[in-house]
Amino acid sequence: MSKTASLRSPEVLNKVIFARLMPLLIAAYILAFLDRTNIGMAKERLEIDLGISATAFGVGAGLFFLTYALFEIPSNMIMHKVGARWWIMRIMITWGLISACMMFVQGEWSFYILRMLLGIAEAGLFPGVMYYLTKWFTNKDRARANGAFLLGVSIANIVGAPIGGILLTMDGVLGLHGWQWMFLIEGLPACFLAVAVWKFLPDGPRQAKFLSSEEAEWLEKTIAAEQEAGAAGSGNHKLLDIARDPQIILVVLVYFGHQLAVYALNFFLPSIIGGWGDLNSVQIGLLTAIPWVFSAVGAILLPRFATTASTSKKIALGTMIGIIVGFTIGALGGPVLGLIGFGLAAFNFFALQPILFTYPATRLTGVGLAAGLALVNTIGLFGGFLGPYIMGFMEDLTGSAVSGLWLIIGACVLGAFMIPFLKQGHESADRAQAIH
Repeated sequence: MSKTASLRSPEVLNKVIFARLMPLLIAAYILAFLDRTNIGMAKERLEIDLGISATAFGVGAGLFFLTYALFEIPSNMIMHKVGARWWIMRIMITWGLISACMMFVQGEWSFYILRMLLGIAEAGLFPGVMYYLTKWFTNKDRARANGAFLLGVSIANIVGAPIGGILLTMDGVLGLHGWQWMFLIEGLPACFLAVAVWKFLPDGPRQAKFLSSEEAEWLEKTIAAEQEAGAAGSGNHKLLDIARDPQIILVVLVYFGHQLAVYALNFFLPSIIGGWGDLNSVQIGLLTAIPWVFSAVGAILLPRFATTASTSKKIALGTMIGIIVGFTIGALGGPVLGLIGFGLAAFNFFALQPILFTYPATRLTGVGLAAGLALVNTIGLFGGFLGPYIMGFMEDLTGSAVSGLWLIIGACVLGAFMIPFLKQGHESADRAQAIH
């Protein structure tokens, strides 16, 4: 569409933006999640080939999130300055190369170091995209856009586990272990997709060839009005206000419990399933994919209904309860019932997460919004560090792969009690929506 075309309706404009941006962003997150979690499929082989214990595996899995979290805010601040196109490309190339280098792991320390480097390389991708989407979607449509992006997690787990299982069968080809082939083959595609990001992802509405100049101007003014009204309503005018906002702190705590659950399942579901019987790597991969099919369904169905503050809170509470019930069934049930429970929990994972990230976006603006979204993800991701560690430690302590789930369930129960106290900061900003 030319830059001189007439202004289309908000509904049509939203569909056009969604179709142009989301496929590329989802593809990037599929590869990101695949490369950060594929070690779950390699867990048993790393233990056999390199002597890496369940506790050491949990530490290495979690160290990714430690360095990722520490570099989140600086990364988002840089993206705010240099633009999404260049910075996301840089993130993808460095994480792809480091993920491929996981094939050179020799023992616990090289495992730890490469996982930490991978966290540094990928830092800022998720909050960066969350910030990027605030430039394109209004409050009413943002939960749906966030949920679509998180489809990347579901798709990565649906296709990643079976593909990983198949790649593990390449053991001995050219003298390499199957897990070495898995890291190499799954790591390099991110470098190639980075070129597409550089070529096709516009930094903002004014750089988008598929919008007219009038449409770009209208979109930027509409979103700016919402954000300024929300920041005024919440009193967040300075960067330091973020850490003092009780609502931002509540979002962080709820998100922390959520991340404990997501990554506990990500890294340890293959070993839990492996303990259910005499299964080969391909069978384990296929069964591991099942709960993530449900997570994709939840991400598609539920966030689209979170169009008001009241509905968002109800869906958030219901989904956290669903995670708790699902993990409880998974911890108590056998192979069939347990898989149903994990499917229920996963169904709710990415219905809750996109809603949580709409709260900071209604209370912050500008560089504060970039930093605030990164702060939420930074502290929340410590759950990504602790979840695998708890699961690994409890497995070594008790001999049961599911024993750590009870601590995860407890954290999610605390998160559920906090959700009713969440408030969006755009009561006055809701009036701004009247302009569209």
